[in-house]
Amino acid sequence: MSFDVTILGCGSASPTSYRNPSAQVIQVQDRSILIDCGEGTQVQIRKNKIRMQKISHILISHLHGDHYFGLVGLLSTFHLLGRDKELHIYAPSDLKEIIYTQLKTSKTYLKYPLHFHSLNFSEKSLIFDDKKIEIYSFPMRHSIEVCGFLVQEKIHPRKINRKAIDAFEVPTYKINSIKDGADFTTVDRQEVLNSKLTFDPNPSFSYAYCSDTSYFPALCDSILNASVLYHEATFGKELEKLAKQTKHSTAEQAALIAKEAKVGKLIIGHYSARYTDLNPLLCEAKEVFENTFLASDGMCFSLE
Repeated sequence: MSFDVTILGCGSASPTSYRNPSAQVIQVQDRSILIDCGEGTQVQIRKNKIRMQKISHILISHLHGDHYFGLVGLLSTFHLLGRDKELHIYAPSDLKEIIYTQLKTSKTYLKYPLHFHSLNFSEKSLIFDDKKIEIYSFPMRHSIEVCGFLVQEKIHPRKINRKAIDAFEVPTYKINSIKDGADFTTVDRQEVLNSKLTFDPNPSFSYAYCSDTSYFPALCDSILNASVLYHEATFGKELEKLAKQTKHSTAEQAALIAKEAKVGKLIIGHYSARYTDLNPLLCEAKEVFENTFLASDGMCFSLE
């Protein structure tokens, strides 16, 4: 199964004609997860041909408008499209009242179950878990309470070595336990190690989302060894004082986090509207962490 990320918006507080506010869709193990929902997100979902009704979980990092002003519109569209599948929203606790007030005022009564889950701003927390993936939230540092998110695949089952399975006459009902790492005992009590019956599994990937935050090295423990890190780079280092004042990060600081957390790849985004040419931000980050890339609206990539 693939692990794909589509960046719907990579701008900061003020949208521009070429960058939308924050929103991303992660498609992993047949699950679709929306992270943040700035103004215009549902239009971006349509432009990028993402199956809107497949979104089952929405993660809202904090309650600055450029990260959630598009949410009530998206919820209403789900309703108008006849959605009946439940939807889970993980967000600051105040968002529940905000959304229900908007729905009540417009006399919109959703046809589908809507479940709110409050984020923990004190420590890293497991917020979703099933057989194939885990999602964690973790606190960052901003002008209001904010969480980052880590979406990761669980370890894949080992691959069956069909020739070995047939040679040792392994019964079908044993296959699942062998995929999970079990050894096998033959009818004549010969012990067969799992390594003879299987091949290594496909690698498991993880994606970390860190926007908005000031330079905060403590978050590295929460994203250690992530396959890909998306980290805000609102400013260049020439505006480091402004970054500190507004509790945002520079491109250089994003790269320092990537280096300290030993991630595989860094993607920077959440650019200030003052930047039309993003290459200086890219160069600044690459001086610290070479495997850095610029986010752009509509950018889609697979973790591998």
